[in-house]
Amino acid sequence: MSLAVEVPSTSMASSVRVDRVVSIDIFRGLTMTLMIFVNELAEVKGLPWWNYHALAKVDAMTYVDMVFPAFLFILGMTIPIALEHRLRKNPSVPALWLHVILRTIALVVIGLILANAEFGSRSLMGIGPMVWTILALAGAVLYWNVYGRSARYQTLFRLLRFSGIALMVAMFAIFRRTTPDGHAAWISTSYPEILGLLGWTYLATVFLYLATRRWRWAPLVWFIAMTALCAGSTGNWITFPHGLPLYLWPFGNGAMASIALAGVVISGIFVDTRGGKQATLQHKSAMAISFGVLTLLLGWLLTPLGISKIRATPTWCLYSIGCSVLLFTLLFWVCDVRRAVRWAAFSRPAGENTLLTYLLPDFYFFIASACGFTYFSKHANIGLPGVLRCMIFTALILALSALLTRLKLRLQI
Repeated sequence: MSLAVEVPSTSMASSVRVDRVVSIDIFRGLTMTLMIFVNELAEVKGLPWWNYHALAKVDAMTYVDMVFPAFLFILGMTIPIALEHRLRKNPSVPALWLHVILRTIALVVIGLILANAEFGSRSLMGIGPMVWTILALAGAVLYWNVYGRSARYQTLFRLLRFSGIALMVAMFAIFRRTTPDGHAAWISTSYPEILGLLGWTYLATVFLYLATRRWRWAPLVWFIAMTALCAGSTGNWITFPHGLPLYLWPFGNGAMASIALAGVVISGIFVDTRGGKQATLQHKSAMAISFGVLTLLLGWLLTPLGISKIRATPTWCLYSIGCSVLLFTLLFWVCDVRRAVRWAAFSRPAGENTLLTYLLPDFYFFIASACGFTYFSKHANIGLPGVLRCMIFTALILALSALLTRLKLRLQI
């Protein structure tokens, strides 16, 4: 668990060694575990309101509304580490940008598959929408699986990867849906699902990070700028982000980018990728806690603009950021300083093989729907029995993820 990676300094003239931050993996695994649970919990009736997403018209947020921001925050934390590591291996900036663009496309493609899954027309496609989605996701798994390096099986591995991309292309080619006015249409890009939103936010954050990576305080300045954009957009003082598609303006109203940039800021506090003077643990913790408390205070000051995940208000962003910062600081002390990691073993598969774990509940849902299995939509879906069912389902998904990871099925984009 003390694996070190070598990353370059900003000048590229020398390199430093940075201890792997185990708490990032654990934070990601815990977030994924909670996501599986709350997604399943959404179908359970009779629970207190704070177990569901807050309604768009209500100025409130629940713990469920903080799961997606936690993913954005972790995404931001990993960006400096991953990019600096890639630059160490290959200092070519064009090659790095090619990697970033391909990764963005991959996330958006899988997101569009999931977002359009239930809208396909059987009569127009020739196959049911659930079968279409299973085949499209199977193609994604075949293409983005991490295959071994054995020379003996390289031909087979190339065949599997080619089959995967061919299957995805075929599924996109045949996809048809019926619009509200009765016309046939292709893939809807209006909402790219969570993975697509992560992809566009990744692209926006990387652009800002790489453009100003020589300046240590640049991520904080960009965070403030995106927060201001979110506040101005929410208050209708700034109108240009409204209606712009993410492929033209991946920053959106600034909300998602601000959360990811907060992760970049915290990564800069805890992970030294520049070879500068090492701060003490007390100094790192003090800076992180101060940042977290200040974001909570700023979120409270901006409550007149509303509190809503659906409306992507600045208070929702800042409250989510503050909680993520404080939780990560605690995890850093427990996992990286005290080296207490065994308690999080149950979430390790979700943290290490995140994309596969993310897709497993979707595979279950689409396969069950294609087979007409509806037992759980009519049984154990009310109150405490429903909660217990969701806990068992989450545990089974984590166990399946662990098994598939052990069998060398690992997705990486």
